[in-house]
Amino acid sequence: MKEPEDMILPLLREIRSDIQEVRVEMRERLDKLESSQKTIRQALTADTMMSKFVTGDFEEASSSWNARWKR
Repeated sequence: MKEPEDMILPLLREIRSDIQEVRVEMRERLDKLESSQKTIRQALTADTMMSKFVTGDFEEASSSWNARWKR
């Protein structure tokens, strides 16, 4: 039977690989969330622009929108 001190390094290596797998999974999930947030923001902007266009405030909204995107 191995001594406890001989088992520590292999255990730490195993833990390290498990943590790496979790980090990769979390990164993928975070990227997916960020992409969804960006899509929602774009949809809200488009909806606002369409509403302003329909109500006749398009010119004012257009200049405001352009100013935001130039930042």
